[in-house]
Amino acid sequence: MTTTARPTFEPARGGQGRGEKDLSAISKQCIAAEIYQLKVREREREREKDKSSNRRMLDPPRETSALIIAKKQKIDQVPTASLDADDPLDDDDSQSESDEDDTAALLAELQQRKEQNKKKKRQEEERTRMENILSRNPLLSSSQGGRTDMKDRRRWDDDVVFKNCARSEPKKKHDVFINDSFRSEFH
Repeated sequence: MTTTARPTFEPARGGQGRGEKDLSAISKQCIAAEIYQLKVREREREREKDKSSNRRMLDPPRETSALIIAKKQKIDQVPTASLDADDPLDDDDSQSESDEDDTAALLAELQQRKEQNKKKKRQEEERTRMENILSRNPLLSSSQGGRTDMKDRRRWDDDVVFKNCARSEPKKKHDVFINDSFRSEFH
């Protein structure tokens, strides 16, 4: 079908446009027995799923509960090889006190290291600041280093291609017309 007669408010579209129907849909036919069979099969599958889910909810497997209990017992048991004969079995109070002492000592050490790091950082910043001050001053740097080749900082436009374009070229003497093509300037 040509698109020249289409109005502008309905642009060309692919697929299912106006006047383009799926011709294969007309020839599709289903047998009534197949439709009935499909519905029956779906119903049977749904019933089986419902039955299996009800069984799971009503009757939890006994093996898994036995395994869970066995795992809990294993966790609660303390291996005898890790126990010392000198250590009492109930040592919770002394452990908590020693844990508190350890944490307090660790926190104090952490605070000391933070202070040391801050102090080092301040000293480093001060040193770099003084180096910058001394190196930026050309009078101080030339007297200390003894070097006299002071470099100026490069400008941002030093590396341009057409430098000093504003300068005019030196003017030549008054142009004199030479009637000889071999002696003229353009030869």
